[in-house]
Amino acid sequence: MAYTPELSKRNSCTLRRIAWARGMPMTKTLNDLFELLGKIIDRKWVCKSCRDPTRCASCIFDGN
Repeated sequence: MAYTPELSKRNSCTLRRIAWARGMPMTKTLNDLFELLGKIIDRKWVCKSCRDPTRCASCIFDGN
């Protein structure tokens, strides 16, 4: 992992509860939430603001 941001107490509790509901670890749940965000957030909006076009092929917003 390249960067480990800290979660607020509220967001950590939210993630924990979602993980419990899924019966999965928080790390897997967080990864799955990012996968979901890649499907629901407007790709054009993200790509327009992107500062690293070298990773498009592996980016969650590439449409694949």
